[in-house]
Amino acid sequence: MPSVRSSPFHQMENPALLSFLQRTTHTGGKKPKSGGGGGLLRMFKLLPMLTTGCKMVALLGRQRKPLLTDSATTGTLFGYRKGRIILAIQEDPHRMPIFVIELPIVTTAFQKEMASDILRIVLETETKTHKKKVLEEFVWAVYCNGRKIGYSIRRKNMTDDELHVMQLLRGVSMGAGVLPSPCEKEKITGDGELTYMRVRFDRIVGSKDSESFYMINPDGALGQELSIFFVRKY
Repeated sequence: MPSVRSSPFHQMENPALLSFLQRTTHTGGKKPKSGGGGGLLRMFKLLPMLTTGCKMVALLGRQRKPLLTDSATTGTLFGYRKGRIILAIQEDPHRMPIFVIELPIVTTAFQKEMASDILRIVLETETKTHKKKVLEEFVWAVYCNGRKIGYSIRRKNMTDDELHVMQLLRGVSMGAGVLPSPCEKEKITGDGELTYMRVRFDRIVGSKDSESFYMINPDGALGQELSIFFVRKY
């Protein structure tokens, strides 16, 4: 983790949050894994220029066994080009997400945040419900690369369109691409394609008030970085 002076989190309002992020990388003696996932961040930035073919759609919609069978957590970021980004986290890509939220940032702006090939998302909650796990909280302040971008509420249920996306990607372990919209209205307006990025995370539980997710690079090499942090603030 960089020093406070050079860290992208130095602009945050909560000093305790910065302290947590510095400690999390060593929780449990594990070194967080980061990497490009085959250049997923770079590919995701280029997706508005891509087109979707029938072969790709047929492949994603085909029933397949999981490509990877370890215990890594699956994360999916997807959204219309002019819409907001949805974050869905699954313990198993063949089961319903354990966490779904619409981030307060549109897809095009989100892609610009990845220009440095480092993307760090922090979700911070001030709800003091000790009986809940941190991912079970509902109201979140959202930070992206050190800047507070707004607030979001965790979804209890996914919309039909979001469930359709999860169904299309059920056999995909990692990847980035473009999907046709299931919504006729979006097709008519010309913004009917959904960009998506699906990655595997190394999940680290720091405490009952903090969890971290670090993108796993399949070849083990260092490179682009995607990290997501969940923090309960007191």
